[in-house]
Amino acid sequence: MKRLEGKVAIVTGANSGIGKATAELFAREGADLVLAARRLDKLQEVEAYAASQGVRAISVATDVSKPEDCHRLVEAAVEAFGRIDVLVNNAGIDDKNKSITNCDLELWNKVISTDQDSVYYMMKETLPYMEKAGKGSIVNISSIGATRSNAGISYTAAKMAVIGMTKNVAIQVAGTGIRCNAVCPGPTETPIFSPENAASFDKDFARVCARHFDGSLPRTQPEDQANAILFFASDESKAINGETLVVDY
Repeated sequence: MKRLEGKVAIVTGANSGIGKATAELFAREGADLVLAARRLDKLQEVEAYAASQGVRAISVATDVSKPEDCHRLVEAAVEAFGRIDVLVNNAGIDDKNKSITNCDLELWNKVISTDQDSVYYMMKETLPYMEKAGKGSIVNISSIGATRSNAGISYTAAKMAVIGMTKNVAIQVAGTGIRCNAVCPGPTETPIFSPENAASFDKDFARVCARHFDGSLPRTQPEDQANAILFFASDESKAINGETLVVDY
């Protein structure tokens, strides 16, 4: 259908999971891509896939927890393509489902800087280019950990902040041709929920929130989240701003 034909999209955390599924879907829908993650090797696989779909893509090694890296990423996008039409703030890490009594300051700061501060950095760097163009779509990836508070303390705090920032920016850009929305994935088949990683989660707190950690509910697939992100990125949602979409069973 080529719903993103002629558009340029930045996707952070594009090397795996939801980010990779989103980037590959965007490529099939005709978007040129700026792919960001800390490691280049996996990004280049997605870049090759984009080329097979007849679109252009560049990979930029980026640690989104660092404001200087976010600045460099956005500048690389503008230098390569001249504009930014879509920003997908997907990059994030888990907090092993640590409760407040088990979450040390080092973990708190790491999760907040990666999952929360990066969204602020990326929107702040990207918005001036969207404002100049008079159009654009920002899609921030939050979590049901925000809407239900059933994740660890740092992850819950960061993802709730993402929803707050999304709504705040939506107020700022209302009527300008720019939109800002959020997708809240439920448990999804990504590296975060691999058996190896899940084994390190805080078991006591996980039991409190059991249904989303014990396998009694089905997991969504990265493609389910990518489809929701595509909806907000495309002009099909041109009248939707400041909304939060939960994608979960």
